[in-house]
Amino acid sequence: MVSQTLLLASNSPRRKQLLALGGWEFTTCPADVDETILPGEAPRDYVMRLAQAKARTSARKALPEQAVIGSDTAVIIDGDILGKPADSAEAESMLRRLRGRTHQVFTGIAVFRPADGKFAADLCITDVPMRDYSDDEIRTYVATGDPLDKAGAYAIQHPGFQPVASMSGCFASVMGLPHCHLARLLKEFGMRPATDLPANCQAFLSYQCPVFPSILGRG
Repeated sequence: MVSQTLLLASNSPRRKQLLALGGWEFTTCPADVDETILPGEAPRDYVMRLAQAKARTSARKALPEQAVIGSDTAVIIDGDILGKPADSAEAESMLRRLRGRTHQVFTGIAVFRPADGKFAADLCITDVPMRDYSDDEIRTYVATGDPLDKAGAYAIQHPGFQPVASMSGCFASVMGLPHCHLARLLKEFGMRPATDLPANCQAFLSYQCPVFPSILGRG
């Protein structure tokens, strides 16, 4: 019997790093999908639609034994979906809007196995309180170019900017791949992590996670 492996529908270095923490065997195949927000589309519907579209698009190049993971992350404030900024000016505008406030990060994940059509999906919503950083800090950070490929124009893990005041939810989800939600989905496909995933995740992120027991049913 051929061992089942994973195909990650992304070329994001962050998602690859996070997925590797579970010890799963995987390859990558980024999906080229239109990320335009549909008229009146709710944040939850948006990220779930794109996660599924990415999984199904990359599945066209999957091996028979592979389960395909699609993921999409969006920053939500005042009901608005903030995607990746088009340029430095938009990045600065987004960061000013988020400054000193709590917003939400929605991350949708979808797993699709083309061999038998099995599909499962989940959503992680995380509250993210931003610190009251200065205009000079914004300009310095934007000048690095880092915000331009990030939803909401920031990376929570950036060592220089460090935009977040505190966290009490899923840190990995804000980076783009909520481990515990993914592990819960992959269990439906008969795939379990080969490592102590919560321990690896917390060590990698230097973060004491308060939510993994409830997500994984250990609470």
